[in-house]
Amino acid sequence: MSHEEHQMGTREKLVYMANQIATFFASKPHDEGVAGVAEHINKFWDPRMRRQFFEMVDAGGAGMKPLVIEAAAKIKRPAQTAA
Repeated sequence: MSHEEHQMGTREKLVYMANQIATFFASKPHDEGVAGVAEHINKFWDPRMRRQFFEMVDAGGAGMKPLVIEAAAKIKRPAQTAA
């Protein structure tokens, strides 16, 4: 973890990580980039991370790159937890 990541809160870290993934896939053809972001998050983010991700996306996705926002439609929404 970089010093920059250490200084961030959980939500900011998720935005940072999602944007890093999008940066990696930005050099691919657009549709492949969208699919790549979604596939990576589906494979490597646990349901808790994806739940927080969707809370942010549903609130407008502040700070997220457009590729991340577009990929959200292909990312598996985790089941809601009982309160």
